[in-house]
Amino acid sequence: MHILVLGAAGMVGRKLSERLLRDGRLGKRDISRLTLHDVVAPAKPANAGFPVDTVTSDFAVPGAAAKLVADRPDVIFHLAAIVSGEAELDFDKGYRINFDGTRMLLDAVRLIGGGYKPRVVFTSSIAVFGAPFPDAIGDEFFQTPLLSYGTQKAIGELLLADYSRRGFMDGIGIRLPTICIRPGLPNKAASGFFSNILREPLAGKEAVLPVSEDVRHWHATPRSAVGFLIHAATMDSATAGTRRNLTMPGLSATVGEQIAALKRVAGDKVAARIKREPDPFIMGIVDGWPRNFEAKRAVKLGFTTAEKTFDDIIRIHIEDELGGKFVA
Repeated sequence: MHILVLGAAGMVGRKLSERLLRDGRLGKRDISRLTLHDVVAPAKPANAGFPVDTVTSDFAVPGAAAKLVADRPDVIFHLAAIVSGEAELDFDKGYRINFDGTRMLLDAVRLIGGGYKPRVVFTSSIAVFGAPFPDAIGDEFFQTPLLSYGTQKAIGELLLADYSRRGFMDGIGIRLPTICIRPGLPNKAASGFFSNILREPLAGKEAVLPVSEDVRHWHATPRSAVGFLIHAATMDSATAGTRRNLTMPGLSATVGEQIAALKRVAGDKVAARIKREPDPFIMGIVDGWPRNFEAKRAVKLGFTTAEKTFDDIIRIHIEDELGGKFVA
């Protein structure tokens, strides 16, 4: 089995690649080749049990996507995207990557023809939904995104469903919760503070909270995100019918509940490293985000989370990223 990962240098892409390399198989099939792609060079693993190629290019440049799929990968994980805050600040860049790039990728698959029909796993976002919201958003709630990023992801969902309906590919789209706690350095995602206010204090650093502690949001760990991707690539897609895009399960919590969990797991001294500095730009974006879901379809189709409480989210980060230790 040949697997292509677009966005392999990103946090989720790196973790997915590590899982594939560790397992050596996807579902019941052994991996024979892995291609890792990003606009910056993905790390090439040592001692892999099968050939690993790394490709650095802008997949939204005409012709680039066609080169990536020319060898007919069996599974394509499409994780490449411009994140929410950057897509809102740079309209042209957001649409070029998130819309044009996705369309070029799907068209490149379509134009190969000859019976080629790969499984394409597309990472969408809960940003496809816009306020006003019910207490918990169900599977029948309509898409009215209030951000350019959410609009671009919603378009991608529609394309994936239509290309799958036409038989050009076998697509599954997964709307990821905000991934928390994200390892590494802060990025330009407007949701970055949800991780920053936990990750940085655990590392002995101060962090800025730009919104009210009353803000509620939908979260899942990186460990869960990788699990979602693996299941989306191996599930019987026929069980999803024509509705190929699914909201992933997660955990709803307020910022105040996040901080309370941090105190329980790591102590008051760690939580005291959070500094309140309201940011009107971030607050304006967050006001239009969904807060809670009932992801019944995804759960019924076998998607599960690794965490049950927000304390679990913090403990998983300490275990997976900090070697079981933090700066008290």
